[in-house]
Amino acid sequence: MWILSWKRATGFSASSTAEEVTRGIEAYGLTAIITGPTSVIGLETARILVLRGVHVVMNIRNTTAGHKIKQEIVNEIPKAKIDVMELNVASLKSVIKFVTEFKAKNAGMMAPPFSLSEDNIELQLATNHISHFHMTNGLLETMKTTLPKSREFRVGSS
Repeated sequence: MWILSWKRATGFSASSTAEEVTRGIEAYGLTAIITGPTSVIGLETARILVLRGVHVVMNIRNTTAGHKIKQEIVNEIPKAKIDVMELNVASLKSVIKFVTEFKAKNAGMMAPPFSLSEDNIELQLATNHISHFHMTNGLLETMKTTLPKSREFRVGSS
């Protein structure tokens, strides 16, 4: 479709790839925490950040799956600096444990059947918002003191 190839003022179009958009960026010395690295968008976010030199910490419920993803990325990008840490964003207890152990968010779910998290919060709200808020809040002071110009951002899809 012609609309996908129509270039905007930035020189990129809707069909531009993450590699094209980030070409020329060197982000060595930065660390990114990625929740949900098994999703397509999470995996691509991890891959591109590692490609540009970022130390990526992948948070995942199933660390076995996380180590498999890590190996796939390392096979493609041998100098990749990746850590895998256990985190269940549907559980505030898990978020607090992660923040304590760890001292850039991408996990989410859309329209699951109604259920409650272990904290008695509607699961989608707990997973997509409340846990990320608590994670950011728990890491904020560390971010301010270790790297004053650090940023927190979320990548998501609809």
